[in-house]
Amino acid sequence: MTITKGNNTVVNENVKFGINVTLGHNVVIYEGTEIGNNVIIQDNAVIGKQPTRAKASILPEVKKLPPAKIESGVTVGTSAIIYANAEINEDVFIADLATIRERVTVGEKTIVGRGVAIENDCVIGSNCKLETNSYITAYSEVGDYVFIAPYVVTTNDNYMARSKDRYDKFKGVTIKDGGRIGANATVLPGKIIHEDGTVAAGSIVSKDVEKESLVVGSPAKEVRKVPENQLLRNQ
Repeated sequence: MTITKGNNTVVNENVKFGINVTLGHNVVIYEGTEIGNNVIIQDNAVIGKQPTRAKASILPEVKKLPPAKIESGVTVGTSAIIYANAEINEDVFIADLATIRERVTVGEKTIVGRGVAIENDCVIGSNCKLETNSYITAYSEVGDYVFIAPYVVTTNDNYMARSKDRYDKFKGVTIKDGGRIGANATVLPGKIIHEDGTVAAGSIVSKDVEKESLVVGSPAKEVRKVPENQLLRNQ
């Protein structure tokens, strides 16, 4: 086991390291975290943090979550935060200032861009690209080979935090394999973007996007099918 540590790095009890792990300055790794081989964790990153529940939160209180798991070949950027009970699969790249919340799984070879936030209870597939400052709301599911452009916003609360009716109706978004969303688009709660569905930049998705359809506008409407040479199966 070879570990290179920067200055002021804090490693709590029962952390498991693979071989050839590099930790930058001021890194904090919480109890029980598992880290695979050839992992790079850059300055000021925090790994395995237990969530802190706001007094007004409607989420159920959890005493203590299981540790985070980071598999081999992962890079974690400067000041990124990965919470407890997150699982980061092989060769994932997490850029600076990204946040990955509790009970999140990120599939292999996915890129999580600078400032991206993945909220609690999400599943992100493999070979995805989540670009700068995109926001994945809680309870969402993202398939494989999904592209999400900068500043995309997904939502999960139709009641906008006003009514108790919302408590059992939270629903994240679903983006199936090969789905693509352009910059500054917004996807409303519970909507499904089916396989190879494509959302143009700046659109507001207020209903499901059909398989292999290109939608544009506010509200987004289908304008045509995605060209054959752009479909995932033809890559």
